Amino acid sequence: MNHVERFRAVMNFQSVDRLPRWEWAMWWDKTLERWRQEGLPPEQRSVFEIHDYFGLDPYIQFWLSTTDSTIEAIQHHGLGMLSSMDEYLKVRPHLYPDHSSAISAMEPWLIRQSKGEAVVWITLEGFFWFPRTLMGFTDLMLAYYDQPELIHRMNEDLLKFNLQVLEQIEKLGCPTFMTLAEDMSFNHGPMISRALCEQFMTPYYVKLIERLKEMEMIVIVDTDGDVTALVPWLQSVGVDGVLPLERQAGVDGFALRRQFPRLRMIGHYDKMVMNKGEAAMRREFERLQPLMRSGGYIPGVDHQTPPAVSLTEYRLYLKLLEEYTRR
Repeated sequence: MNHVERFRAVMNFQSVDRLPRWEWAMWWDKTLERWRQEGLPPEQRSVFEIHDYFGLDPYIQFWLSTTDSTIEAIQHHGLGMLSSMDEYLKVRPHLYPDHSSAISAMEPWLIRQSKGEAVVWITLEGFFWFPRTLMGFTDLMLAYYDQPELIHRMNEDLLKFNLQVLEQIEKLGCPTFMTLAEDMSFNHGPMISRALCEQFMTPYYVKLIERLKEMEMIVIVDTDGDVTALVPWLQSVGVDGVLPLERQAGVDGFALRRQFPRLRMIGHYDKMVMNKGEAAMRREFERLQPLMRSGGYIPGVDHQTPPAVSLTEYRLYLKLLEEYTRR
């Protein structure tokens, strides 16, 4: 099987020669700094180059952000930059950039994908992530009650932007799958209720996912923490699956499989065992083995590999990953 056939087969609960091997979350910068001191060649710079160096399956991600570089720097601090409709309208001219260059750069990868040589993955920002980025968590929570028209305006604009991006991409080809960046759960569950999801997110999700399905993309929501209570709502709007299924937040992938038999899942390998020696790493793979055999699941680190993991330990993880994905 080629890489695209294998990914699609796994996500459709079909038989495969082996499971895909890749790191959806890449690696922390501090982790890479450590590994360079331990022998990672300095010429391996991009995510794809490092992925290839480690012998993982080829894929490439394109994140089509809503912001330019200036606002991106602000939003990464999570401080928010507005709290009213007037402030949003002032900031709006600096949002929704032209991604023509990035989409053009996608074309050779889409050609590789058409030959089964690589999986192309896009990320769009979701209808919780985007308002929270602009407003900050507290102001967003208040705005759901005090300024509903502001949230709807933001998400209407975001939907229009995302649909325009998809239209541009489709002229060149269709990525294999996509993730919606949301981060709308934490270690005790969702940050908002299903009622708020239905009111402020469902109308936009339904229209976006309808378009994504026309392009035959598998739709995965990226949300940290415990996603369990969100899954019924996500499935109701057409989402196929979730990642990263963080163990430290108490996520139970086996309970999710029993409750939602067709849920696609990626991740769930406890990153905290990766510096505990081979026996601990092997136990974690053994824990996940039944889930691997159930279909619809790709094992991977349940978030970025932390700096506490040495290059030698990571190579051991990769050796075990190869072994267990062949079983």
